[in-house]
Order: sequence, then structure tokens, then C-alpha cells
Amino acid sequence: MASVIRVTKEFSFEMSHLLWNYDGPCRNVHGHSYRLFVTISGTPANDEENPKNGMVIDFTDLKRIVRKEIVTVFDHSVVVSRRYDKEKTELFKKMFGNTVLVDYQPTCENLVSDFAFRIKSQLPAGVKLFSLKLYETATSYAEWFASDNI
Repeated sequence: MASVIRVTKEFSFEMSHLLWNYDGPCRNVHGHSYRLFVTISGTPANDEENPKNGMVIDFTDLKRIVRKEIVTVFDHSVVVSRRYDKEKTELFKKMFGNTVLVDYQPTCENLVSDFAFRIKSQLPAGVKLFSLKLYETATSYAEWFASDNI
């Protein structure tokens, strides 16, 4: 009988953001060194002719997906809610270059949910996104679990 296995890969990127209409210091542009742990689950391939035999997913394939969907988009960017003042948003684009506008408040909680959506749609058949853990600081993180989001 085949076992369902979970595998995890860690990614790191630098990103700044600000929180629209927030009543604390995070209303100002500031940055973090993010760490993202992506855990997928599935049954390892059981075919000696398959070059991926014994793997749920090739870590290289998972790396390609997460880099394309998350890291290349958000690394060294300023993430801002579309609700933020449009004039200031235009200034951010001029000052910082890579400005990513999102349809949500760019908190750690909302980012991890967005990342889950982006990654899930790119996984191969038979491979499921199990969870994400996004560290915003060394001691603060948000988690997303597929079982909580059915």
C-alpha cells in the first residue's frame, strides 16, 4: 500500500510593505526578511521507469513553481493595497520601482493566503498543497492549512 508523504521546501525573500489605514507603526513603509515553508503531500511515484521514482514531487519542480509565483513577484518589492492613496502609490512606483498592488491589506496573514492560491493552481496532478508557513520576523509567522480551507 502506498503511503501519503509530506515534503517541505523553504524559500527566503526580502519584501517591504505598509498597511493602509493601520493605527500603528506598520502604516509606514518597512521591510522584512521573509521565510516561506511550502509543504505538499502526495504518494511517491512507484515506477522504476519513471525518472521521478520515489518522489512526491521533484524539489526542483517545486522550487520552479514557488520562484515563479512568489519569489520573482515579491522579492525586493513594496507591496501596497490598491485601496491606498493613488498619488502616494504612484510615488512608490517612481521611488521604489518594483511596487506590487494587491486587493487586500498586505499583512502576513493575507499574504500567506494569497501565496497558497498562487501555488495550488500550479501543482501537478496528484500533488496537493498541505500547508504554508510564512515568517515575517524571526519570531512571528502566519500559517495556512488546506484542511482549514475546504
